[in-house]
Amino acid sequence: MKNLEFSNGDKLPILGLGTWKSKPGEVRKAVYWAIEAGYRHLDCAAIYQNELEVGQGISDAIGDGLVKRKELFVTSKLWNDSHRHEDVRPALEKSLRNLGLSYLDLYLMHWPIAFKPGTSFAEHREEFYTYKDIPLTQTWEAMQEQKAMGATKHIGVSNFNREKLKELLDMGGEKPEMNQVEMHPFLPQASLVDFCRANGILITAYSPLGSPDSRGERHKNDPRLLENHTVADIAKKHSATVGQILIAWSIARGIAVIPKSVNQARIVENLKAAEIELTAHDMDDLANIGIKHRFVDGSIFTGKQSPYKLTDLWET
Repeated sequence: MKNLEFSNGDKLPILGLGTWKSKPGEVRKAVYWAIEAGYRHLDCAAIYQNELEVGQGISDAIGDGLVKRKELFVTSKLWNDSHRHEDVRPALEKSLRNLGLSYLDLYLMHWPIAFKPGTSFAEHREEFYTYKDIPLTQTWEAMQEQKAMGATKHIGVSNFNREKLKELLDMGGEKPEMNQVEMHPFLPQASLVDFCRANGILITAYSPLGSPDSRGERHKNDPRLLENHTVADIAKKHSATVGQILIAWSIARGIAVIPKSVNQARIVENLKAAEIELTAHDMDDLANIGIKHRFVDGSIFTGKQSPYKLTDLWET
């Protein structure tokens, strides 16, 4: 398994198991199966509301002798309702309790958006904080303190554009070590990738398969990445699945990738994508796929009642 390396030499397995939208009752077994298959990188978040079962899956695997804690790389994320300086530590501690861990390997600020405490998804103006109320720098200062105290080995962000990353970099001190963003051939984010690499920030791709489980009314007309003929042709050439090619695409770019599955056979299948070597011609074909689309558009955070705009999230 290829690894990405942090500045201190710590290694992150480039392929991990995502747990977003993994339902309670399913994710415990999924985590166990993933570890059993050879995954050592697990991606979690408080807002996924399944960290307790993720922790049970980890505990089961450790108890059965499949892995030691030090062999795992576990990521979690600070939700939007805990951006105040005094709320960051309790939020991290809650994730640790649910996961049954004494430390995280990576803790991310989930979005550059702040809600009032106890708000899962803000709908009304009074449920939001603004950047004037809680600057991102306040939250980042608290994140740095968690690393200094050993509660997490590394810190980073998720869904941050270049402007927001610059704001944190300009603080001095600890820089974000990771930026986790939606990324796939329909959304390669080349300029953001270049910026992160120039500043020593690693990248993780979420929704690498194009969020096929987000097919509600609002997304019914979205392009279907898993049905794209360019990807299918490359998959046929490599005797692989379309999903494996999409995972291999991120790996070929040196970007960590976290496909989600609760199906044992699919979990194993996804891991085998790390063995696929795409050619330069394959990468060119995917670069010229001809479709641009963001599946996780952030509009849930930027409605009429919100003080935030889409430009607070994405590249202008």
